[in-house]
Amino acid sequence: MRAVWKGTIGFGTYAIPVKAYSATEERNIPLHQVHEPDGGRVRVKWVCEVDGAEVPATEIAKGHPVPNGDVVLLTGGDFASLLGPTTQSMDVVGFTPAEQVDSMYFARSYYLEPEPTGTKPYVLLSEALQQSGRIAIVKVTLRQRETLGALRVRDQVILLETMLWPDEVRRPDFPFLHEDVDLRRGELRNAVSLIEDLTRDFDPAQYTDRYREALEALIQAKVDGDDILQPTAAEQAEGVTRLLAALQQSAVEADLAPVAKAKDAADKARQARARAKKASSAKTRAEPVE
Repeated sequence: MRAVWKGTIGFGTYAIPVKAYSATEERNIPLHQVHEPDGGRVRVKWVCEVDGAEVPATEIAKGHPVPNGDVVLLTGGDFASLLGPTTQSMDVVGFTPAEQVDSMYFARSYYLEPEPTGTKPYVLLSEALQQSGRIAIVKVTLRQRETLGALRVRDQVILLETMLWPDEVRRPDFPFLHEDVDLRRGELRNAVSLIEDLTRDFDPAQYTDRYREALEALIQAKVDGDDILQPTAAEQAEGVTRLLAALQQSAVEADLAPVAKAKDAADKARQARARAKKASSAKTRAEPVE
Protein backbone atom coordinates (compact mmCIF):
# COMPACT_ATOMS: atom_id res chain seq x y z
CA MET A 1 0.00 0.00 0.00
CA ARG A 2 1.05 3.57 -0.64
CA ALA A 3 0.78 6.14 2.13
CA VAL A 4 -1.64 8.97 1.33
CA TRP A 5 -0.70 11.14 4.30
CA LYS A 6 2.20 11.43 6.69
CA GLY A 7 2.17 13.38 9.93
CA THR A 8 1.52 13.11 13.65
CA ILE A 9 -1.32 12.47 16.07
CA GLY A 10 -1.19 15.46 18.41
CA PHE A 11 -2.02 14.12 21.86
CA GLY A 12 -1.48 16.67 24.60
CA THR A 13 2.15 17.76 24.50
CA TYR A 14 3.18 14.58 22.69
CA ALA A 15 2.97 13.82 18.95
CA ILE A 16 2.86 10.26 17.60
CA PRO A 17 4.35 10.04 14.09
CA VAL A 18 2.15 7.99 11.75
CA LYS A 19 1.42 7.28 8.09
CA ALA A 20 -2.11 6.91 6.70
CA TYR A 21 -3.19 4.34 4.12
CA SER A 22 -6.56 3.90 2.43
CA ALA A 23 -8.31 1.09 4.28
CA THR A 24 -10.89 0.32 1.59
CA GLU A 25 -11.04 0.01 -2.18
CA GLU A 26 -13.84 -0.47 -4.66
CA ARG A 27 -13.46 -3.52 -6.88
CA ASN A 28 -15.14 -2.23 -10.00
CA ILE A 29 -14.58 -3.78 -13.41
CA PRO A 30 -13.18 -1.04 -15.68
CA LEU A 31 -15.65 -0.07 -18.40
CA HIS A 32 -14.84 2.68 -20.91
CA GLN A 33 -17.12 4.65 -23.18
CA VAL A 34 -16.33 3.51 -26.73
CA HIS A 35 -17.48 4.17 -30.29
CA GLU A 36 -19.82 1.24 -31.00
CA PRO A 37 -18.88 0.63 -34.69
CA ASP A 38 -15.14 0.20 -34.13
CA GLY A 39 -14.59 0.12 -30.34
CA GLY A 40 -12.46 3.28 -30.34
CA ARG A 41 -12.15 4.99 -26.96
CA VAL A 42 -14.32 8.10 -26.60
CA ARG A 43 -12.34 10.90 -24.96
CA VAL A 44 -13.66 13.93 -23.11
CA LYS A 45 -12.33 17.33 -24.14
CA TRP A 46 -12.43 20.39 -21.88
CA VAL A 47 -13.90 23.25 -23.90
CA CYS A 48 -14.37 26.87 -22.81
CA GLU A 49 -18.03 27.85 -23.20
CA VAL A 50 -17.04 31.48 -23.92
CA ASP A 51 -14.77 31.07 -26.96
CA GLY A 52 -15.32 27.38 -27.76
CA ALA A 53 -11.57 26.66 -27.60
CA GLU A 54 -10.18 23.45 -26.14
CA VAL A 55 -8.52 24.23 -22.79
CA PRO A 56 -5.19 22.60 -21.80
CA ALA A 57 -4.82 21.36 -18.24
CA THR A 58 -2.33 24.14 -17.43
CA GLU A 59 -5.00 26.79 -18.01
CA ILE A 60 -7.72 25.19 -15.87
CA ALA A 61 -8.36 26.93 -12.56
CA LYS A 62 -11.15 26.95 -9.97
CA GLY A 63 -13.79 29.62 -9.68
CA HIS A 64 -16.91 30.32 -7.65
CA PRO A 65 -19.98 31.62 -9.53
CA VAL A 66 -21.83 34.57 -8.02
CA PRO A 67 -25.53 35.36 -8.63
CA ASN A 68 -24.97 37.99 -11.34
CA GLY A 69 -23.08 35.53 -13.54
CA ASP A 70 -19.57 36.71 -12.64
CA VAL A 71 -16.91 34.30 -11.38
CA VAL A 72 -14.53 34.67 -8.46
CA LEU A 73 -11.20 33.15 -9.53
CA LEU A 74 -9.36 31.16 -6.84
CA THR A 75 -5.66 30.39 -7.20
CA GLY A 76 -3.44 27.81 -5.54
CA GLY A 77 -2.12 30.55 -3.28
CA ASP A 78 -5.65 31.39 -2.17
CA PHE A 79 -6.28 27.81 -1.09
CA ALA A 80 -2.91 27.59 0.65
CA SER A 81 -3.78 30.67 2.72
CA LEU A 82 -6.87 28.88 4.06
CA LEU A 83 -4.82 26.12 5.70
CA GLY A 84 -3.29 26.33 9.14
CA PRO A 85 0.43 26.76 9.79
CA THR A 86 0.87 22.99 9.40
CA THR A 87 -1.11 20.34 7.57
CA GLN A 88 0.86 17.44 8.99
CA SER A 89 -0.72 17.35 12.42
CA MET A 90 -3.85 15.41 13.42
CA ASP A 91 -5.04 17.17 16.56
CA VAL A 92 -7.11 15.28 19.11
CA VAL A 93 -9.88 17.63 20.25
CA GLY A 94 -11.68 15.24 22.60
CA PHE A 95 -12.99 11.75 23.34
CA THR A 96 -16.52 10.38 23.22
CA PRO A 97 -18.33 7.04 23.67
CA ALA A 98 -18.31 5.17 20.35
CA GLU A 99 -22.06 4.51 20.43
CA GLN A 100 -22.80 8.23 20.45
CA VAL A 101 -21.40 8.78 16.97
CA ASP A 102 -23.86 7.86 14.21
CA SER A 103 -22.10 5.81 11.53
CA MET A 104 -23.73 8.04 8.89
CA TYR A 105 -21.12 10.68 9.74
CA PHE A 106 -18.27 8.39 8.65
CA ALA A 107 -17.00 9.06 5.12
CA ARG A 108 -13.71 7.24 4.40
CA SER A 109 -11.43 4.92 6.37
CA TYR A 110 -7.64 5.01 6.70
CA TYR A 111 -5.25 2.70 8.52
CA LEU A 112 -2.67 4.51 10.62
CA GLU A 113 0.77 2.92 10.83
CA PRO A 114 3.24 4.17 13.45
CA GLU A 115 6.72 5.25 12.53
CA PRO A 116 9.36 3.16 14.35
CA THR A 117 10.00 5.93 16.89
CA GLY A 118 6.30 6.16 17.73
CA THR A 119 5.40 2.47 18.08
CA LYS A 120 5.16 2.34 21.88
CA PRO A 121 2.98 5.46 22.35
CA TYR A 122 0.87 4.30 19.38
CA VAL A 123 0.20 0.93 21.04
CA LEU A 124 -0.49 2.71 24.34
CA LEU A 125 -3.12 4.94 22.70
CA SER A 126 -4.64 1.92 20.92
CA GLU A 127 -5.01 -0.06 24.14
CA ALA A 128 -6.36 2.96 26.02
CA LEU A 129 -9.04 3.55 23.40
CA GLN A 130 -10.11 -0.11 23.48
CA GLN A 131 -10.28 -0.40 27.26
CA SER A 132 -12.09 2.90 27.69
CA GLY A 133 -14.65 2.16 24.98
CA ARG A 134 -14.04 5.64 23.58
CA ILE A 135 -13.10 7.07 20.22
CA ALA A 136 -10.93 10.13 19.72
CA ILE A 137 -12.34 13.07 17.77
CA VAL A 138 -9.67 14.77 15.67
CA LYS A 139 -9.23 17.52 13.11
CA VAL A 140 -6.97 16.77 10.17
CA THR A 141 -6.16 18.34 6.81
CA LEU A 142 -6.46 15.93 3.89
CA ARG A 143 -6.36 16.91 0.22
CA GLN A 144 -6.04 20.60 1.13
CA ARG A 145 -9.21 20.59 3.23
CA GLU A 146 -9.70 20.43 6.96
CA THR A 147 -12.02 17.65 8.00
CA LEU A 148 -13.39 16.14 11.17
CA GLY A 149 -12.34 12.60 12.01
CA ALA A 150 -12.59 9.82 14.54
CA LEU A 151 -9.88 7.45 15.74
CA ARG A 152 -11.03 3.96 16.63
CA VAL A 153 -9.28 0.60 16.85
CA ARG A 154 -9.79 -2.34 14.49
CA ASP A 155 -7.62 -5.47 14.70
CA GLN A 156 -5.14 -3.66 16.95
CA VAL A 157 -4.67 -0.94 14.31
CA ILE A 158 -5.84 2.62 14.86
CA LEU A 159 -8.28 3.57 12.14
CA LEU A 160 -8.95 7.15 11.05
CA GLU A 161 -12.55 7.63 9.96
CA THR A 162 -13.01 10.95 8.19
CA MET A 163 -16.38 12.46 9.05
CA LEU A 164 -18.94 14.67 7.39
CA TRP A 165 -19.70 18.03 8.96
CA PRO A 166 -23.15 18.26 10.57
CA ASP A 167 -24.58 20.42 7.76
CA GLU A 168 -23.50 17.79 5.20
CA VAL A 169 -25.90 15.18 6.60
CA ARG A 170 -29.38 15.64 5.16
CA ARG A 171 -32.44 15.48 7.36
CA PRO A 172 -35.21 13.19 6.08
CA ASP A 173 -38.57 14.82 5.49
CA PHE A 174 -41.08 12.32 4.10
CA PRO A 175 -44.89 12.53 4.29
CA PHE A 176 -45.26 9.35 6.37
CA LEU A 177 -43.21 10.93 9.17
CA HIS A 178 -46.10 13.34 9.78
CA GLU A 179 -48.79 10.65 9.83
CA ASP A 180 -50.15 8.69 12.79
CA VAL A 181 -49.59 5.01 11.99
CA ASP A 182 -51.50 2.58 14.21
CA LEU A 183 -49.41 -0.50 15.07
CA ARG A 184 -51.00 -3.36 16.92
CA ARG A 185 -49.06 -4.81 19.82
CA GLY A 186 -49.32 -8.38 18.45
CA GLU A 187 -47.98 -7.36 15.03
CA LEU A 188 -44.98 -5.68 16.61
CA ARG A 189 -44.35 -8.66 18.89
CA ASN A 190 -44.41 -11.06 15.91
CA ALA A 191 -42.03 -8.85 13.91
CA VAL A 192 -39.55 -8.70 16.80
CA SER A 193 -39.77 -12.47 17.25
CA LEU A 194 -39.03 -13.10 13.56
CA ILE A 195 -36.04 -10.78 13.68
CA GLU A 196 -34.65 -12.59 16.72
CA ASP A 197 -35.12 -15.99 15.04
CA LEU A 198 -33.26 -14.81 11.93
CA THR A 199 -30.43 -13.10 13.81
CA ARG A 200 -26.95 -14.44 13.01
CA ASP A 201 -23.40 -13.28 13.64
CA PHE A 202 -22.26 -11.03 10.83
CA ASP A 203 -19.71 -12.73 8.57
CA PRO A 204 -18.88 -10.52 5.57
CA ALA A 205 -17.08 -13.41 3.84
CA GLN A 206 -20.40 -15.15 3.15
CA TYR A 207 -21.59 -12.28 0.96
CA THR A 208 -20.30 -11.89 -2.60
CA ASP A 209 -20.79 -9.34 -5.34
CA ARG A 210 -22.94 -11.41 -7.69
CA TYR A 211 -23.23 -8.62 -10.23
CA ARG A 212 -19.45 -8.31 -10.57
CA GLU A 213 -19.07 -12.09 -10.86
CA ALA A 214 -21.77 -12.24 -13.56
CA LEU A 215 -20.18 -9.34 -15.46
CA GLU A 216 -16.74 -10.98 -15.33
CA ALA A 217 -18.27 -14.24 -16.65
CA LEU A 218 -20.05 -12.37 -19.44
CA ILE A 219 -16.86 -10.58 -20.52
CA GLN A 220 -14.85 -13.82 -20.45
CA ALA A 221 -17.53 -15.59 -22.52
CA LYS A 222 -17.32 -12.87 -25.18
CA VAL A 223 -13.51 -13.12 -25.20
CA ASP A 224 -13.66 -16.91 -25.56
CA GLY A 225 -16.22 -16.57 -28.37
CA ASP A 226 -14.02 -14.01 -30.17
CA ASP A 227 -16.84 -11.49 -29.85
CA ILE A 228 -14.47 -8.53 -29.60
CA LEU A 229 -13.54 -5.39 -31.50
CA GLN A 230 -10.08 -4.26 -32.53
CA PRO A 231 -10.01 -0.45 -32.20
CA THR A 232 -6.57 -0.21 -33.87
CA ALA A 233 -7.31 -2.66 -36.71
CA ALA A 234 -7.84 0.11 -39.26
CA GLU A 235 -4.63 1.89 -38.24
CA GLN A 236 -2.67 -1.36 -38.37
CA ALA A 237 -4.07 -2.19 -41.84
CA GLU A 238 -3.17 1.28 -43.07
CA GLY A 239 0.32 0.87 -41.61
CA VAL A 240 0.76 -2.44 -43.47
CA THR A 241 -0.38 -0.80 -46.73
CA ARG A 242 2.09 2.04 -46.28
CA LEU A 243 4.91 -0.36 -45.43
CA LEU A 244 4.25 -2.49 -48.52
CA ALA A 245 4.10 0.63 -50.71
CA ALA A 246 7.41 1.87 -49.27
CA LEU A 247 9.05 -1.53 -49.84
CA GLN A 248 7.75 -1.64 -53.41
CA GLN A 249 9.03 1.85 -54.10
CA SER A 250 12.43 0.88 -52.68
CA ALA A 251 12.51 -2.21 -54.91
CA VAL A 252 11.65 -0.15 -58.01
CA GLU A 253 14.33 2.38 -57.15
CA ALA A 254 16.82 -0.44 -56.60
CA ASP A 255 16.01 -1.95 -60.02
CA LEU A 256 16.33 1.39 -61.76
CA ALA A 257 19.51 2.38 -59.96
CA PRO A 258 21.96 0.72 -62.43
CA VAL A 259 20.12 2.21 -65.43
CA ALA A 260 20.06 5.61 -63.78
CA LYS A 261 23.77 5.37 -62.99
CA ALA A 262 24.62 4.37 -66.59
CA LYS A 263 22.48 7.20 -67.96
CA ASP A 264 24.10 9.63 -65.57
CA ALA A 265 27.57 8.45 -66.60
CA ALA A 266 26.69 8.78 -70.31
CA ASP A 267 25.34 12.27 -69.73
CA LYS A 268 28.50 13.26 -67.91
CA ALA A 269 30.64 11.83 -70.73
CA ARG A 270 28.69 13.75 -73.36
CA GLN A 271 29.01 16.91 -71.34
CA ALA A 272 32.76 16.35 -70.97
CA ARG A 273 33.20 15.78 -74.73
CA ALA A 274 31.16 18.88 -75.48
CA ARG A 275 33.29 20.96 -73.13
CA ALA A 276 36.48 19.56 -74.65
CA LYS A 277 35.29 20.26 -78.22
CA LYS A 278 34.27 23.77 -77.25
CA ALA A 279 37.65 24.41 -75.66
CA SER A 280 39.47 23.08 -78.76
CA SER A 281 37.47 25.34 -81.07
CA ALA A 282 38.19 28.35 -78.92
CA LYS A 283 41.91 27.54 -78.95
CA THR A 284 41.96 27.22 -82.75
CA ARG A 285 40.32 30.60 -83.22
CA ALA A 286 42.76 32.17 -80.83
CA GLU A 287 45.96 30.98 -82.69
CA PRO A 288 47.56 33.66 -85.06
CA VAL A 289 47.72 32.96 -88.80
CA GLU A 290 51.31 33.08 -90.22
